[in-house]
Amino acid sequence: MGLAVLALPTLLTSLDTSVLFLALPHISADLDPSGTQQLWIVDIYALMIAGFLVTMGTLGDRIGRRLLLLIGASLFAVASVLAAYSSSAEMLIATRALLGIAGATLMPSTLGLIRNMFQDPAQRAVAIAAWMSTFMLGIAVGPLAGGALLDSFWWGSVFLLGVPVMVVLLLTGPFLLPEFRSDEAGRVDLGSVLLSLATTMPIFYGIKELAADGPEFLTLGALVVGVVFGVLFVMRQNRLPSPLLDLSPFKNSTFSSALTVMLIGSAVMGGITLSISQFLQLVEGMSPMRAGLWLLPAAVSVIVSGMASVGLAQKLGAGNVIIGGLLFTVIGGVMLSQVDDSSGVGYVITCFSLVYFGIGPMSALTTDIVVGSAPPEKAGSAASTSETSTQLGVALGVAGLGSIGSVVYGNDIEGAVPSSVVGDAATAANDSLAGAITVAPQLTGDAGVALVESARSAFVSGMGAVGITIGALVAAMVILSAVKLRKGPSGGGEPADPAVEGSEVPDATATVPSGESV
Repeated sequence: MGLAVLALPTLLTSLDTSVLFLALPHISADLDPSGTQQLWIVDIYALMIAGFLVTMGTLGDRIGRRLLLLIGASLFAVASVLAAYSSSAEMLIATRALLGIAGATLMPSTLGLIRNMFQDPAQRAVAIAAWMSTFMLGIAVGPLAGGALLDSFWWGSVFLLGVPVMVVLLLTGPFLLPEFRSDEAGRVDLGSVLLSLATTMPIFYGIKELAADGPEFLTLGALVVGVVFGVLFVMRQNRLPSPLLDLSPFKNSTFSSALTVMLIGSAVMGGITLSISQFLQLVEGMSPMRAGLWLLPAAVSVIVSGMASVGLAQKLGAGNVIIGGLLFTVIGGVMLSQVDDSSGVGYVITCFSLVYFGIGPMSALTTDIVVGSAPPEKAGSAASTSETSTQLGVALGVAGLGSIGSVVYGNDIEGAVPSSVVGDAATAANDSLAGAITVAPQLTGDAGVALVESARSAFVSGMGAVGITIGALVAAMVILSAVKLRKGPSGGGEPADPAVEGSEVPDATATVPSGESV
């Protein structure tokens, strides 16, 4: 029952990321934000989550993970109401920032509590797989839920989704969730918190802008600033007796390799999801809600493979199961590289589902390796490291794979844009399929139809390039997993000693014999 309660904020955090894209046109019509304000309305949520994950994960270890979760849930509910009834673009940006800070408390707290509630490695692996499946489900149902709400209500209704979920969490959490804190933890170092924010937020901002506008001066400057502060952050952590982020686990090759595989796997998911979503809506002309329905098979496949991987890992070893799953992703990427104008939706979704199916075991088992490698008193810190790696991977995937698709699109569309299209219109048509579709109505005769057909064909070519890149990246992941993870734990780290001095950990295995799964 506690795990079901923890699934609620996990579902909401992922769902809240995807529903906004559907609501943005309605928000623009009502609040009339500038182009820059629109970007901040979309991006500030993810930036705040990324910036505060490390701080919140460690803070939960020190003040109590359940307490931090309930505080974050309260803040999320209040910020959701404020966002729903925002009367200006500035107010919506501010409330979205509050939502991001609150969201940063939810993910590491839920994952850290799972680490303490399920002491048996086999049970913990099942719980983490279920937690990850809930996260994936939220991404898939976001467009469906958002589309249904926007068909009947105003744009603010998409934010109110979070209120009843958080109310349930606040009412049941104190009774169904154990508290855990480390009495040995020192004070939270403010300097480390500031350095953490100065590291993660410029890097995430730079990656996002790199995907949107290419390597401009401000974008590259943000990346350099983030790296410089990152070096200072690491130096400070090595000097502190009680660091904000314990860097010692990174010396373990299995831990570091699992994080690397998680980073690349998340990049693959972020990049291919962007490509397929655009394909369904811009090439096939589907509504967001119908496109969401076509995305469901992939979401189901990743849930099925993620849950099944736990039992297989007990028999075959986590590394072997990760490798076996990733081979499906390689196949899906190679198949996608062969896509053309005649392939059809069914073929594209099959490729997409194969990629997701192969990522499922990686997502579930590497998360378990990272969180299970940490002692109970540092599980929140390990969970925040895992989530930061995932968030960074998604951002890198959207930027990197999106850029590859854009380059191929630009090469293919060259010469197809009529000479009568000049200035900003020509730039838009040459930059993206969405730009070409916007420009096409301005052309006379069949020129507009020809431009859209050429642009769609160029986009499909770019999607094929994304597919072959995914195949190559995941093949490298297979090699890394074979070298570093095959001899790792079968379904999580070694069982932790539940009797950690100074902590309040319930006996999670009192009714289940050690070594048996639920």
